[in-house]
Amino acid sequence: MADAVLTLLLWSFVINLGVTFGAGLYEARITVPEWIGAGPAHRWNGEAARRADVGRRFWGFVTTVPLTVLTLANLAAAWSARGPERDWWLGAGLAALVDRVATFAYFIPTMVRLMREGPLDERRATALVLQWVGLNYGRLAIVLGAWLTGIKALSLR
Repeated sequence: MADAVLTLLLWSFVINLGVTFGAGLYEARITVPEWIGAGPAHRWNGEAARRADVGRRFWGFVTTVPLTVLTLANLAAAWSARGPERDWWLGAGLAALVDRVATFAYFIPTMVRLMREGPLDERRATALVLQWVGLNYGRLAIVLGAWLTGIKALSLR
């Protein structure tokens, strides 16, 4: 691939990771409390989550397709890179891949289950969303690591 195309690919990846991290922080601090309430008396508010519908209204356009495609493309490009950025680029791609796998294997299915108006009782739903929230902080840490590692790769390019 032409050097300019590889650089553009890495730039796109780093920008998307930055947007993903920032939006994830926003969601964790602003949106999620509307779903579970503030303070010690957490209670799942499925109606608020369904009304916000951030998965279809935002995340699908930012990460579900774009970040997944960019992750796979950047992993392929990093694998064939020969410069000093290679290891950092691979690290960013692998961290983002861990995020993508966790997202598709746990985070999306769990949120879809929570947002259904089905048979999940309130106590079980609240426990499930609190688990989701706790694990989501770990996912944000992985995205932050991928973003910073990608920035380092970019600085060496």
